[in-house]
Amino acid sequence: MTLNDPGSRQRYETRLNRVLDHIYDHLDEPLDIDRLAEIACLSPYHWHRIYQAMYGETVATTVRRLRLHRAAGYLANGSMPIAEIAERSGYSSLQSFTRTFSAVFGMPPAQFRKAGTHRRFRPAESGGDQMVMRDVVIREVPVMEVVSVEHTGSYMQIGKAFDTLIGWIAARGLFSPEMRMVGIFYDDPGVVPEAELRSRAGVVLPRRVEISAPVSMTSIPAGEYAVLRHKGPYGDMQAAYQWLYGVWLVQSGREAADAPCFEEYLNNPKDTPPSELLTDICLPLR
Repeated sequence: MTLNDPGSRQRYETRLNRVLDHIYDHLDEPLDIDRLAEIACLSPYHWHRIYQAMYGETVATTVRRLRLHRAAGYLANGSMPIAEIAERSGYSSLQSFTRTFSAVFGMPPAQFRKAGTHRRFRPAESGGDQMVMRDVVIREVPVMEVVSVEHTGSYMQIGKAFDTLIGWIAARGLFSPEMRMVGIFYDDPGVVPEAELRSRAGVVLPRRVEISAPVSMTSIPAGEYAVLRHKGPYGDMQAAYQWLYGVWLVQSGREAADAPCFEEYLNNPKDTPPSELLTDICLPLR
């Protein structure tokens, strides 16, 4: 068997995808390295090195990052007590959670809830620093052929599909500066039950490649799109969508096209502070 044997490579991908699924589905539980090794069916001495080589970060870093991004979503979009968020994020004390959250997000959790970037999209609460119509630009987008992995469930969990996709790309040496990361979202979370929400984690590559499961090809249709650039944590974007649809679209005189919206991620959450993450939210127009 050679190092480039596709069967061997796919077995590693399948094993580590099981690990990722378990991590995403058990973020409230303590990190058990030995249990993850069992799920991967790999040696507990070596599997985490394979994981880091394929995903670019340690498994502990993955868990910490996912818990903190989820915590930001809880703070921006709900009223869960901060002490409960800290506990669900794996911190033994509110103080340690506050310290870590402040270091990553640039402000403590209570301040983030009151003054995070999501507040810009709520004029009554923004203190004047609110979004205006000119914050949206109309852009002509060509058809985009997207290598993608399907996801069903909470949009906040689409990272599971992205990690599967990134592992698939890394194993084939397809990373390049020209590739573009996108997420395609098919359903309205205000109407469709969370467990049934459909989305795709995708990447636009500079050249055509041979596709194999769990990856497939999908297209983003060409046309005019209203593009709102969001700066800040992904957990903040629910308010951005509400403003884009409820304020901008209604006042613009335009109508949404019969096609899904998509997001383009302009930097990498693994090496970018959450406050500096840039996302283009793209709404198709007639």
